[in-house]
Amino acid sequence: MPEAPAGIAPSRAKLVAAFAAVYVLWGSTYLAIRYAIETMPPLLMAGCRFVVAGSILYAVARRTAPAPTAAEWRAGALLGGLAGNMLDQRDKRMAAEAQQKALESAPTGTPVAWNNPDSGHSASITPTKTYQSGGTYCREFQSDVIIDGKPDKAWGTACRQPDGSWKVQG
Repeated sequence: MPEAPAGIAPSRAKLVAAFAAVYVLWGSTYLAIRYAIETMPPLLMAGCRFVVAGSILYAVARRTAPAPTAAEWRAGALLGGLAGNMLDQRDKRMAAEAQQKALESAPTGTPVAWNNPDSGHSASITPTKTYQSGGTYCREFQSDVIIDGKPDKAWGTACRQPDGSWKVQG
């Protein structure tokens, strides 16, 4: 264990508490993501995560920093709006086609990927479990999305509709 600075004794209890906090908070985040994605589409859920995280960061920052000016709020809203629209129409079409193909015909555990070289965005949808619910076929899936080089994961469940399309549950 590294030496503590002079006059400061290391506390094993604080170290254990810090690791426990990271373990519980980080673990509960992934558990919350898993449950949330069952009730809303993956990208909407990711957006909600970012709004909550931003709100928490804002509350913490307001303890020591002055409130943003009107100009700073406008700049933030503009940048946030641009970031929210990062998936262009081609990305959305490719994502919908890959999801339909993955849910309709991909074997469990086999990812179906899409990649838009124009935007640099890509993703894969991997069916993880297939089952019947009330006579309807349903599949759990995992989405691995990369937008502007930043990876994100989401999980969901979709059930097959009479017209052959798949509807994400929630």
